[in-house]
Amino acid sequence: MTLLDLMNKPNLFITSSQFDAALFDLDGVLTATAKIHAACWKRLFDEFLQQHAQKTGEPFKPFDLVDDYKLYVDGKMRYVGVQSFLASRGIQLPYGNPSDPPEYSTVCGLGNFKDIYFDEVLHSQSVEVYDGSIALVRHLHQQGFKMAVVSSSHHCEAVLKAAEIEDYFGAIVDGNLTDQLHLAGKPAPDAFRLGAEQLGVEPKRAVIFEDAISGVQAGHVGKFGLVVGVDQTQNADALLQNGADIVVRDLSELLS
Repeated sequence: MTLLDLMNKPNLFITSSQFDAALFDLDGVLTATAKIHAACWKRLFDEFLQQHAQKTGEPFKPFDLVDDYKLYVDGKMRYVGVQSFLASRGIQLPYGNPSDPPEYSTVCGLGNFKDIYFDEVLHSQSVEVYDGSIALVRHLHQQGFKMAVVSSSHHCEAVLKAAEIEDYFGAIVDGNLTDQLHLAGKPAPDAFRLGAEQLGVEPKRAVIFEDAISGVQAGHVGKFGLVVGVDQTQNADALLQNGADIVVRDLSELLS
């Protein structure tokens, strides 16, 4: 759905009369770091799957950057993503412990490998932002909206600082906080609800901006006022089918 569709449905305009707050996912919505995460997941899983194939004699089937990433890891907490993808391949590993060193024998160990890979890239490249998204953030800021970032990433604050946009957000709910509070990750709505609570608003008065299927599912289940899907990867139908109220290719489409 585009701005033209919104104009035909005025009740979907993002106005201060209907909404008080905006909750943004980070990777793929504010910053172009989703492609970095996807590349790190591919590096991790391809290395693991090659070793698994050598041990079992099964054919090596690489991690698919499009389908596997969208279906099993995008938007999910790190260890949940590992479990989800491995289950899709019929592979079971002991869960282990978050303090496990990077290794291939536990879910947590695999997830910790991915974290190291992302750290390497984050410290070697600049962070790219989506200009249309930042334009909307600035517009909503000027209109007096409260804003938060809700992300499963453990690097959320570092990415926001690197992109120099952290001052726009009154609350940050990231993977570190959800781990600390033992909150369920997306597609559960817990993290978004906490973000709304930290801003002092009811979910029905908040707008969610998400590019991941698990994220729009969380917004829908949490009964937020409006769930905006951000279609960076030609994924509009799936976003709509899983809970997005509207879908745009670029958040600048929502600027009046």
